[in-house]
Amino acid sequence: MRRPHGWTPMADNTPPRPGGAAADGNHGTGPDDIREVIVSATADGILAVDANGRILFCNPAAEELFDRSADELVGREFGFPLVVGETTIDLMLPERRVRVVEMRVTTALLESETLHVAALRDITRRRQAQRALEAALERQNVIVAVAAHQLHNPLAAVAVLVDTLRDRRAELSEQTRTEAMNRIAERIAHLQALVRKLLTAARIDAGAPHAVPEDIRVLPFLIERLGDVTEEAEAVRLSCSPDLVARVDRLAFSEMFTNCLENAFTHGRPPVVTRVVARDQRWLEVSVCDHGDGVPADFVPRLFERFSRGPGTERQGEGAGLGLWVVRALARANGGDVWYEPAPHGGSCFRLRLPRAPGR
Repeated sequence: MRRPHGWTPMADNTPPRPGGAAADGNHGTGPDDIREVIVSATADGILAVDANGRILFCNPAAEELFDRSADELVGREFGFPLVVGETTIDLMLPERRVRVVEMRVTTALLESETLHVAALRDITRRRQAQRALEAALERQNVIVAVAAHQLHNPLAAVAVLVDTLRDRRAELSEQTRTEAMNRIAERIAHLQALVRKLLTAARIDAGAPHAVPEDIRVLPFLIERLGDVTEEAEAVRLSCSPDLVARVDRLAFSEMFTNCLENAFTHGRPPVVTRVVARDQRWLEVSVCDHGDGVPADFVPRLFERFSRGPGTERQGEGAGLGLWVVRALARANGGDVWYEPAPHGGSCFRLRLPRAPGR
């Protein structure tokens, strides 16, 4: 324990001063008693502060907590209200660092002078964990709300179409039946895409295992992905050298490319041009560009935010605003990134940078 310069313990046989604590019926408290209070405290850092708010002494744990030496602490103002009981304070450390501290204050007498003993405990990590949990619960609630909203309309549409097809009293032409079946297939594909995004977002939030990169030949891989989008694949123009090999997690690559295509199909116009080029020995760049109206300049900063939906999409009821957020999260998890650029012809270009396989 660090004692202030010039401070000397009273002898055990020193009588209490007239008018002091013992004179009015209270028990007198000497330095040895104060030391016992400090030593027996349960918190890590201990400060003794006089009635004027100046620090008299501290223990080594307090030095570590404040990131300052005893010589720097003793004699300076504590700077926080000293009210008996427990409270939480934010300590400002050197280099603008902040530490969240739980403080318990008791009051004693030192030679008839009021002495505040502050027991300090670092709860920064606990507070951070609490805030992270609160944020995770909030995200979960939002995901549930978005899922309920986005799933309701497609499911209702499918239910109506199915009931129409099952109604034997309805005289439907073969063409009408085919159109109804196609609309059902479209709604189901939309639902599957939404559920896939929600599951991917949940895995990201849950801290799913890190990417497991492997060497992937880009051209055949993208051709396989185009096979999954059926009729819309006819609107895609693909340009990629057969020699290009990416070093990336296979599932993540599939999610990123599929989400970029879906974004182009939903918000742009055909044709959708996908081009893969090698920027250097380290990086590949996968571009997905459409021929739509592009992204409004004031919305560009929000493009990759979670649940961010462009102007007009709220009224259309299409999309949960997760696709591009998922792309960025997965791209960065694989050591790459994604960004937006206006296309020269007026549409939108999303450029995905991914690691290139060494020597490939």
